[in-house]
Amino acid sequence: MKAVRIHEDGGPEVLRYEDAPDPVPGPGEVLIELRAASLNHLDVWIRKGLPSVSKPRILGADGAGVVVSGDRFNAGDRVVINPGHELGDGKISVVGEHSDGTHAELIAVPASQVYPLPDELDFETAAAFPLVFETAYRMLVTRAGLREGEWVLAWGIGSGVSTATLAIAKALGARVIVTSSSAEKLDRARELGADGAFNHDTDDIVAEVKELTGGGAHIVIDHVGEATWKRTLDAARESGRVCVCGATTGPNPPANLHRIWWKQLTVFGSTMGTTEDFEAVYELVKSGRAVPVVDEVLPLAEAAAAHERMEAGRQLGKIVLRIPD
Repeated sequence: MKAVRIHEDGGPEVLRYEDAPDPVPGPGEVLIELRAASLNHLDVWIRKGLPSVSKPRILGADGAGVVVSGDRFNAGDRVVINPGHELGDGKISVVGEHSDGTHAELIAVPASQVYPLPDELDFETAAAFPLVFETAYRMLVTRAGLREGEWVLAWGIGSGVSTATLAIAKALGARVIVTSSSAEKLDRARELGADGAFNHDTDDIVAEVKELTGGGAHIVIDHVGEATWKRTLDAARESGRVCVCGATTGPNPPANLHRIWWKQLTVFGSTMGTTEDFEAVYELVKSGRAVPVVDEVLPLAEAAAAHERMEAGRQLGKIVLRIPD
């Protein structure tokens, strides 16, 4: 089969579109012929060696396609993959990080991670939701207990997690403020239902959020880290909740602990999600209440260009790889 693999850590130049051995499904596994896969920031980190994984490795956590063979499914069934496999004790094995991923023509995964895909969802849309929607749902609902009518602030609307946050929060009756340094992305966010959209480079985000919400956001989603942390704590209202799932600009911001105790904030750490999280958010997607945003669709062979687009921050939503070319 054709696949995109890394043989060393580095920049987009280490991605090789090449022949790789066909996966052989083990007991209880399903062999899937992939039709679409998407890119996550996780793929960029792994490619860079953060963390470094055994090689050669096929990247990619998200994918959708048709069944070749396997338990509980018939050949030709349309399916989507849950990228997380629960190992017990809170540990999760992630497709593309702990095992070969979806940036390939074929993949074998446990049947428990495979879900039927309705005809109403195309492969590209299906490949665009799993990891980021599961992550955002866990933060918003499982961890922070989002309630109808609350205000959510999500930094960097171009990212997959933030676009997922917008879709899920709106589907559940919340109001959402997003940020970007791009006027085009802010306009697009308003079209997608954002109740407020501000430029985090030029606007006073804290003042704008407090004015619009009447005191601050009930929940702030922060996957940026050093560049946003102080404003995150300032923009949260009294007794607000802050959810952290990443730190793309650095993991060691000034702590500003006084903000946490004086405002009686709750800070949640969150990563990926459980089977229950995936199934709950998949219901929102299947019902059409939460719609994944596809930024651009590229051939599998152009995975390096997809990585370059993501690292430059040009996307809004998910970059999808079409398989086969």
